[in-house]
Amino acid sequence: MSIRFSAPGRINLIGEHTDYNLGFALPIALPGRTVVEYQPAGGDTLVVRTDRESDPVRIPLATVPGELTGWAAYVAGVVWALRCAGHPVRGGTMSISGGVQIGSGLASSAALECATLGALLAATGASVDRIAQARIAQRAENEYVGAPTGLLDQLAILFARPRYAQLIDFRDLTVAPVPFDPDSHGTTLLLIDSQARHQHAGGEYAARRASCERAAAALGVPSLREAGDDESALAAIGDREDFRRARHILTENRRVQEVVEHLSEFDAVAVGALLTESHRSMRDDFEITTGHLDLIVDVAVRAGAHGARMTGGGFGGCVIALVDTARADDVVEAVRNTLRRSGFPEPGIDRVYAGDGPG
Repeated sequence: MSIRFSAPGRINLIGEHTDYNLGFALPIALPGRTVVEYQPAGGDTLVVRTDRESDPVRIPLATVPGELTGWAAYVAGVVWALRCAGHPVRGGTMSISGGVQIGSGLASSAALECATLGALLAATGASVDRIAQARIAQRAENEYVGAPTGLLDQLAILFARPRYAQLIDFRDLTVAPVPFDPDSHGTTLLLIDSQARHQHAGGEYAARRASCERAAAALGVPSLREAGDDESALAAIGDREDFRRARHILTENRRVQEVVEHLSEFDAVAVGALLTESHRSMRDDFEITTGHLDLIVDVAVRAGAHGARMTGGGFGGCVIALVDTARADDVVEAVRNTLRRSGFPEPGIDRVYAGDGPG
């Protein structure tokens, strides 16, 4: 028996670093997918190959955190988390081909986790609901790989639908579809890859999370979601850096909800303004952008985009820009020319849409 299972990457339209603060986010799935080819067999080992490495990796089914690192840790983490959840895992061979760019903030790690998880579950016929699958994949990344990420990526991928975004409420763990089909409204979503790679498991992500936890403690609430949307309440936070981090979370939650409202009429101008406002908040309050990404956003907006923002965890990766289709080529040309003159790498620029979930 051979099992082929794939999962997409994701773009977060808006709602950055809100997941572990039990707030809101609005992601879509990408057309590009990570594909797993799995041949179950007997034995106590999974032999895994990827099209990006020459040598295979042998993963014992009894693997434990700390045993493997690098890309194979994401596969091993899923094996470990599945077994911890009481589900059987079969050995065999697995080949991975990636259509989701690594390090671009497009959730390549979660795409690999969800594709691996789907293939392993299919081999045993186990039925696991999508919320439980998301938690298994998150545990793999948090406890095996060591990246303190929230549930955004896994939920975005597992609940994806073509031409829909997913409004995720992380406090209640609910996912509601929101129509998102810019092409039918004469609008294009551009994905601009800066080619600057980041590292999810880096200390900066953990530092932002710790800062948010300190801010919540100063406010006497279990998470910043409980702080509501009254910015004046943040005056109780004595540390100025923690104050700014918390202000981003509160205002970002509000922006997510406002974008959802404007998408009901597909008001591209209003949505675009909120995207740009979100980027400024990530730049000034959360401090996770870079001068490279800031330049892309500024040029895209000056060239005619309704709005633009960095997407993903930060410190590199991609920018999204919402632009009238008739002006998309102008924005693309302006970004390419400016980055070339500034000495930055040639960006990858694609017109993207909301894609399908795993299967």
